[in-house]
Order: sequence, then structure tokens, then C-alpha cells
Amino acid sequence: MSAALHIVLTGAGPRIEPPAPPALEALLLHRRVEEAALLVPRIFNLCRAAQSLGGRVALGLPARPEDRAALADEILRDHLMRFFVLWPRALGLPPAPLPGGDVARAVFGPPGRCPAPDALDRWLAAGAGVAPVLAALAGRFAPGEAVADLPPADPGPALDAAAEENSPWLRHRTSPLLAEIEARYGRGPLWRAAARLVDLEACLTGQFPTTPDTRGGIVRVPAARGTYSLSARVEDGRVAAFRRLTPTDHLCARGGALQLSLESLRSGKADLAPLVVGILDPCVPVVFDEAAHA
Repeated sequence: MSAALHIVLTGAGPRIEPPAPPALEALLLHRRVEEAALLVPRIFNLCRAAQSLGGRVALGLPARPEDRAALADEILRDHLMRFFVLWPRALGLPPAPLPGGDVARAVFGPPGRCPAPDALDRWLAAGAGVAPVLAALAGRFAPGEAVADLPPADPGPALDAAAEENSPWLRHRTSPLLAEIEARYGRGPLWRAAARLVDLEACLTGQFPTTPDTRGGIVRVPAARGTYSLSARVEDGRVAAFRRLTPTDHLCARGGALQLSLESLRSGKADLAPLVVGILDPCVPVVFDEAAHA
């Protein structure tokens, strides 16, 4: 496999070829835990703060306050990049500089927070903040289109990538706004973008959980795309085993969100497949290949 995610759209459904997983454990084995903890975030280009914090805790090192602060900043910036730069470009809207100063007002408009479920339509129509991005998504995809309805991710002791939902929604399962959008549109692009919006609000209001969850010997750490799960075994101060499960692993699993979302994209809308993938946001380069014809 190459280092890119290859997608072929065929009449029988999407054909998805994820990249080969990085040989992370082989790179860390027998290293001292302090050296391994420094190496983990350097191996990957994305979510470095999340992987740094998760790697440290998995290796038995303490989570430092500066690590948690860097994680919150990383997630906030990633969300803002999507709403102000990347998604507007993909939707044919003008991108904007990342906001400074009153970020909440720049994102949500005068309310300064996510709209209530019964105010969603008014908020979208008013066009303040990033509402035009979500309004454009609501207009591009009909209810039930490009959706994936999956159970919440549970890494399990083996850290296997199953067809499960690993996205910011995991942190906001009781959100009334997300429940309203799901009931009306399904778990499609609008729902996924709104989950990032709810996550962004949590970042701005200091409600974002930056303390890793260590139940069952597995370290779960939040990231912009969902949750990283890591586990390690240390012997005599050196790495004896190391595993990592990412949101993209869940996304690309057989029967996962990527496959289901593309399968439920209606015929005649194949041109929207790159937008669907952009909202799903795998953390690897994506290549759409031509289907081979006999």
C-alpha cells in the first residue's frame, strides 16, 4: 500500500484502500520511555499535542499542565481552520482569516454560543459567524444522504479498528443540537460539522476535557478528529510493547463511516464525494482513482 488513502467510486459501491499502518511499535521498542515519549509526536505530522500527551501517559510518565494546554490549543485551531479556511474553500465560499479577539462572536455570531435546537434554522438563515458553512452543507446534502449510523467507538483491550463512530460526537453524545440535526438529517456532513462546532464551543468555554482517560489500562486522549487510544508495556524502563488506535483507523475500517457515507451518497452526486471525505477528515492524503473498465 502507499502512504495515501485511495478511493475508487464504482457502480457496486466505493472501493477503499487505506494506507499501510506505520510501524510505530518497531520504532519504539527497547527505547527508554523518555526517549520514546519524545519520538511519538515527531513521527506524525498531525495531532502532535494529542499524541504527545497520550504517548507520555501510556508510557507511565505524568501528564504535564503544558501538555493539556497545548492539546486544547491544537484542537481549537484545527476546528477554526476547518470552519474559516478549508471547508469554505471546498464549498465555494470565501475563506477568512482565523479569528482573534472575540472568537466566540466570530464563530457563532451575536449569540456567542451554539444555537438552541429550536433556533437552528434561524441561525442558519441569519448567516452570522460560520453559519454559512453549515447552511451550505444543509443545502448540498438531502436528509439521509452521505450518512453513517454506527455505535460509539470502544477500543477494547486489543485496540482493534472496528466499524464504530470515533469523532468529536463521542464527547457530546447528549448534545440537544446534535440530536436535533441527527433526527432531521441523519448522521451526515451537517451533523459531523456541527459536532465540531459543539466541540469548539467546549474549547472556548473551558469545558473541554484534556485529562486522559486511563480506564482498563488504555489511555484515551481527545483530538480534533475524535479520540486516540494508546497502550504500552514498559519493562526495566524501556518500551516492550506499544499500540495506537486513531480516529482514521475507525474511519477506514470495513463498514466504517467512510464506506457507509460514500455508499449513501445518491447516484448523480459523485462529484460531492471529495467534500464528504473532507468533512470526515482522514489524517492521511486522499487520492480518488479512476475505476478500471474492461
